[in-house]
Amino acid sequence: MKKIIIFFVIILIIVATISYIYLNYKAITNESKVRNVQYESYEGKEIYGTDLATLINKATDENIRNEVQKDDKGLYIDNGTNSIRIEILFTDDDMIHTMEEIYNSGTDTFMQYYNQIRFKCTKLEYHSATKLVSYMYFEQIAT
Repeated sequence: MKKIIIFFVIILIIVATISYIYLNYKAITNESKVRNVQYESYEGKEIYGTDLATLINKATDENIRNEVQKDDKGLYIDNGTNSIRIEILFTDDDMIHTMEEIYNSGTDTFMQYYNQIRFKCTKLEYHSATKLVSYMYFEQIAT
């Protein structure tokens, strides 16, 4: 009788462990999908500077929340799991600027000058380990 009870307890523990692992995997997958949908919605679309400023604030907040490290230039380092970087090509000066530059100089200032300027996301990259969006590249659309 004891052997049967021990057998059922072991089976119950195995089933509970497998269920926990599966449910945890599904939760992480769903969270990744939600995060990616937010960023993927910009791919190939034209947005205004105000939307880009909002996106920069969101990405910076995520990097801070995920404790992504910065290099000696103050740029976020790709950690291979949940970091995100945004670069913008401005046709005004034909230079690529990072989200950190815009964030540090003030997104309010950016919105003041670029709120009605359109930008287009032309490149989207993912972390190979987690499949989360890791990089976005925007280009200013000449008006």
